[in-house]
Amino acid sequence: MLIDEDDQQRLLRLAREALEARVHRRAAPAVSRGGALDWPRGAFVTIHAYGDLRGCLGQIDPGAPLAETVAHLAAVVSDSDPRFDPVTPSELSAIEIEISVLTPEREVARPEEVEVGRHGVIIEQGGRRGLLLPQVATEQRWDRETLLSHACLKARLVPDAWRRGARILVFEAQVFGET
Repeated sequence: MLIDEDDQQRLLRLAREALEARVHRRAAPAVSRGGALDWPRGAFVTIHAYGDLRGCLGQIDPGAPLAETVAHLAAVVSDSDPRFDPVTPSELSAIEIEISVLTPEREVARPEEVEVGRHGVIIEQGGRRGLLLPQVATEQRWDRETLLSHACLKARLVPDAWRRGARILVFEAQVFGET
């Protein structure tokens, strides 16, 4: 089921409010309800500043309504992505928010089932797990093998672990943003 334009805009407003509240050290906003915002879905919130990645955090498991998940992720992405310094108040006007709402993951029997641009991938082996969103392969102009290899590296596995018994799972995402 796709999220309609109105619910997308509601989620983006909620994400913006949650991000700004966290940066300004204010109380979190009230979480909206109704429609797709009540669906239990995994999601990722990605932020960019001046076109560059500034943070990305997500939750695969649909343990809460989508609105709660998005509000939480939008707040914590401002200061909890270990790759980046916390967002400062002076940066807020340059921040653009993107939300990826995930379908449930499913295992594939063969790597050839992975469709670049359609599927995000998860590689699992030996208690390690690496995930890449569907848009990453497209943005980086990767082919299937490169996508799978980078997912292995993200899991801290050897790049060809996907050829050596690692589980390959796929999911799809509805991606929308402020831009």
